[in-house]
Amino acid sequence: MKIESLTITNYRNYDKLYLNFSNNLNIIYGLNGTGKTNLIEAIYLLALTKSFRTNHDESLIKKGKEKTIVEGEFRKKNDLSRYKIEMSKMGKKVAINDNKIEKLSDYVSKINIILFSPSDVAVIMNAPSDRRKMLNIEISSLHKEYLTILANYNRILKQRNFYLRNLYINGNGSKEYLQILTKKLIEYGLTINNYRQEFCAKVNKFITDIYMQIFGEGNLTLKYVSTYNQKTVDELIKMYDKYYEKELANGKTLFGIHHDDLVFKLDGNNLKEWGSEGQRKNSIISFKLAELNVIYSLKGFYPILILDDLFSELDRIKINNILQMLNNNIQTFITTTEIDGLNEFIIKTSKKYHIENGTIKEEV
Repeated sequence: MKIESLTITNYRNYDKLYLNFSNNLNIIYGLNGTGKTNLIEAIYLLALTKSFRTNHDESLIKKGKEKTIVEGEFRKKNDLSRYKIEMSKMGKKVAINDNKIEKLSDYVSKINIILFSPSDVAVIMNAPSDRRKMLNIEISSLHKEYLTILANYNRILKQRNFYLRNLYINGNGSKEYLQILTKKLIEYGLTINNYRQEFCAKVNKFITDIYMQIFGEGNLTLKYVSTYNQKTVDELIKMYDKYYEKELANGKTLFGIHHDDLVFKLDGNNLKEWGSEGQRKNSIISFKLAELNVIYSLKGFYPILILDDLFSELDRIKINNILQMLNNNIQTFITTTEIDGLNEFIIKTSKKYHIENGTIKEEV
């Protein structure tokens, strides 16, 4: 998959911008605060319909403007399609080839992008909810039905929690209805669990070799932790029955895929507890690069790869190792403050864009 062109209007610090890209390596460089990340954020927005930096869509609109429009031409194998997102205070609209898409779930997963940004480094040390969020984003980009199943699980979870609180406060009510909710929760939960386990198993096929290839040593693996792992429906029903009184007293569901976790293990050690900052950083980068192969194995093409401010996270030797490792069929975007120290061949064969004083110029 490649993005051939990008058009943005009233997006952050840009009034109007049109760019064509290389099918291989694109390097966007300039001083901090000039709009490098804004540019790759716009590409990411076209894929996921949301920013990786903020949950507030209105902040993407240039100050003083009513709306922002981001458009891109993407080629998937031999198919060229035009994607468009329009955002205003009234909400967002998406379209493919000028055909409006009513449901965002029907739009997401059409464009596959793997993003590494400096904020990803903290995910190993953050709460499990951040790692679940990362899993949800990656899996939904592969399977559009995943978002719907996840939404259904969260809806049933909310209903079950509400009913547990009512049972506790009022002291009466139908336990049969709670059992109905529990069975639906288990149904959706097991489906999500299967998606997550399958995804982690696929990543594990590649992540160890990638880590070794870039960093020279270490056996990196993922472990998906869940109370639903290797459980049947009947076993889970018995588990919820066993802890009924405890859940009633707490007024919420204490078990389920909303408590799952993703553990990064290096040489058998949990990196959250035993790893150094450098090892955690290296592990997240390896995880992102492993996803390239996962997507190729499932879809028959490589996604677009975005490496935001990678130079601030790694030394030049490791960066050159990554770039030399990448398949030529992977369209890659890198943002950096400067390009000194990069492999000379990589510089010569890439397309370079220099941002200065709010303008972007392609260097020949």
